[in-house]
Amino acid sequence: QVQLAESGGGLVQAGGSLRLSCAAPGRGRTLNRYTVGWFRQAPGKDREFVGVITWSGGSTEYADSVKGRFTISRDNAKNTVYLQMNSLKPEDTAVYYCAAGDSWGRYESLYAYWGQGTQVTVSS
Repeated sequence: QVQLAESGGGLVQAGGSLRLSCAAPGRGRTLNRYTVGWFRQAPGKDREFVGVITWSGGSTEYADSVKGRFTISRDNAKNTVYLQMNSLKPEDTAVYYCAAGDSWGRYESLYAYWGQGTQVTVSS
């Protein structure tokens, strides 16, 4: 069982940046062997895929809506995965979730472990 914790959300103006972190707190917990995906859910909408990174950090993939603005990276020494969000738009407003799993892909069902989410609000 891996429990995940997101942090770094907040309120930012359009055009600004935020960096979200995803960690697995607790002794013996590790994200290092897992593919980690980021998802988001805006009010009144279904949760959607944002991006994903392999366990090694060697490959990433992004939703078209964030490509070129968002970057996922990981520091396995710190047991943490990051979502750097630049050029934020009001439509990026959502609760952002990280998720860990053994498989690569965009589908929520591929990820066994989920965080509680962190709110990102982008004002116009």
